[in-house]
Amino acid sequence: MALFDNKKPFSYDVIREGDDVILSVDLEDYQHIPAIEDDAMIMSKTCDMLIEVGDATKIVFMQKRNYEYDSNQTFLLREIAKLYSQLAKRKDVFSYTALLSDTSCAKWANTWYSTVQNIISNLLRSDPIGAYVELTRITRDERISVERAADENFIKCSQKYLKILDYLMNTLEKTKLILAAKQYLAGHKVSDREIYRRFFIPVVRPDFMFTKLMAAFPHDAKELETYTVGKDVDVTIFELPDTVQYLYHMVPPEFKLTEEKYEILDTARKIMAEHKPKRSEFVEPDRMRQVFFNVGQDLIEELVGYRNIKMTSQEIEQLTNILVRYTVGFGLIEILLQDEQVQDISINNQMGDVPMFIVHQTYGDCRTNVVPTPTEADSWATKLRLISGRPLDEANPILDTELRIKGANARVAAVGEPLNPHGVSFAFRRHRDKPWTLPLFIHNKMMSPLSAGIMSFIIDGSRTLLVAGTRSAGKTSLLGALLVELMRRYRVITIEDTLELPTSSLRKLGYNIQPMKVAAALTKGSAEVPADEGIRTTLRMGDSALIVGEIRSKEALALYEAMRIGALANVVAGTIHGDSPYGVFDRVVNDLQVPRTSFKATDIIIVANPVRSADGLHRWRRVTQITEVRKHWENDPLLETGFVDLMKYDTRTDQLEPSDELINGESDILKSIGGNVKEWAGSWDAIWDNILLRTKIKETLVKYAEKSKMLNLLEAEFVVNANDEFHKISDVVKDEVGSLDSKRIFFDWNEWLKRSVKKMNMK
Repeated sequence: MALFDNKKPFSYDVIREGDDVILSVDLEDYQHIPAIEDDAMIMSKTCDMLIEVGDATKIVFMQKRNYEYDSNQTFLLREIAKLYSQLAKRKDVFSYTALLSDTSCAKWANTWYSTVQNIISNLLRSDPIGAYVELTRITRDERISVERAADENFIKCSQKYLKILDYLMNTLEKTKLILAAKQYLAGHKVSDREIYRRFFIPVVRPDFMFTKLMAAFPHDAKELETYTVGKDVDVTIFELPDTVQYLYHMVPPEFKLTEEKYEILDTARKIMAEHKPKRSEFVEPDRMRQVFFNVGQDLIEELVGYRNIKMTSQEIEQLTNILVRYTVGFGLIEILLQDEQVQDISINNQMGDVPMFIVHQTYGDCRTNVVPTPTEADSWATKLRLISGRPLDEANPILDTELRIKGANARVAAVGEPLNPHGVSFAFRRHRDKPWTLPLFIHNKMMSPLSAGIMSFIIDGSRTLLVAGTRSAGKTSLLGALLVELMRRYRVITIEDTLELPTSSLRKLGYNIQPMKVAAALTKGSAEVPADEGIRTTLRMGDSALIVGEIRSKEALALYEAMRIGALANVVAGTIHGDSPYGVFDRVVNDLQVPRTSFKATDIIIVANPVRSADGLHRWRRVTQITEVRKHWENDPLLETGFVDLMKYDTRTDQLEPSDELINGESDILKSIGGNVKEWAGSWDAIWDNILLRTKIKETLVKYAEKSKMLNLLEAEFVVNANDEFHKISDVVKDEVGSLDSKRIFFDWNEWLKRSVKKMNMK
């Protein structure tokens, strides 16, 4: 430990972490915010400490919030400190005696000496840019004085003075800070600190947090959008001048609290930290969080009362939520996940130096102003092990699990040593806490009303289907939306190695749904049941719709066994990586070793892929193909017309367009579905009429919701009721008129929609 001052503030420690040498300065008792960019005294004192420490790579000022300056910013100031130290030792150049080496200069030497000493001793450390500007002004004025002077003695002495000034200016110009600042010096005044905010931007975190936040807005950035997440999280998207990557800048409530609230939170956290949650508590994370919330709320109320602080119930609730986030929760990750426009979060292993990155629904790949630390990464890894019951160690360096919080669910992948040689990294894939629906996808332009009508028809027809696509194409979300199309009268079994499908939400909506969790493909030594055994087990559980979260490995053989057995009983569906129907065939047959003849058990392949803009900066999720798999081929379905597109994406219209085969009624699968329904058997017109009816109902619901600005009509709770009503009305109309009269069904359903919305508005 090196001590600058025996009294606070400005005592400091030198902390060595790997290659970093951290100058940690205690400013708990300092009366102002400790910011190099805003405070001349802070800058001056820090220069003095950097002279003592010499090799510091980071600076941290500790108050209720900790302010950290990274290695680049530390280097800028360290260079100034080194320059000051060197100049202070040059007595031969800057001493009063040196200026008086010629006694004829005595009448001016006193003034010149005072000027030089003020710049070196005071201004250089507290305001180096101001020192440079002042030197520039003094030099210019002195040259003018020399040009106008008639006194030869003054001219001779002044030339010596100008050499000293030129030396100082040239020396300063070699520093990176002055080089970077020169373009902004027009109109700059000495002691104006605004210019320093361009070069010194600390990351900030309160005492009770480990994650750091770059709170200040970036200079020269263009603000693209500002919005609020929840009640109290401010989000701003910036376009940065030096990169195509956008900045996702957020300011959560924990960075906007008063000092007394910080003290309450810090005290509460220290008390709560004494309890270490056990594995048994993490089995039910929702219940555990509620218990911690109740205990934390009581504790904060007690601390507030003890300190005689006036605080509303809403303020206490806000503090309690923050407390839970930083004890049993995942900190600022939870706030990022609560933003519905955030799709992915990635955290690389350079903890403490590199920010988190996200994929934004509108702006694509963005870097954030959130910087995680090694301490927090270790905490997250421990919690994920406890939640999942799965290992994360050298023998098992990959952990796949799920994270469920209020407002969002996420699939989490953690990668540790030795696969990740520098620690642990994380990837969070966000899912809505509510299920996606086909009307929501229509609203978001991922699919057309006609494609939704066809999917609805196929689901009711109990066919086998695969949802394919590349990474981040929306496969699981689309599969969840197809689940909503299943009638609630059927039993549903889902099989996943990481729980991503909205089974809990569907159960609350009255579905008879049984989720099953199996071992991940890459997990070794786990007590979990392998995926293929899980699928075969479902075949002994009676007639059920079988939904497989993702087909990755040897479970493919078991799934196709289920498809062959279940093809005429109920829906069998799953997701798989593949960018086209043939890509799916290639993966299933060649990679996963499913026999060619077994692949014929697939009826429908729905392909979802991201569509990019010409400039490469934007992308949108779209369903790009709905393809049926015909059965009369032997070796290669692509060469033997085994794949027939029902709909295909057209980039010109940004829509799924019906194929000629669909329009002409040349779909074996759709006609096969119709063949099992008495009213449709042998009549393509009747089949097509029912598809168009479903299309019109989906389209009407979306238009009604958009026009009335009641987008909650597109959520699963209402969509399920709308689907149920469609089936009930269809049954009533068939009994009354002897056929499925589409006009009558739509009229009655539309009247039900109007009545339902009217009731909702009256509540």
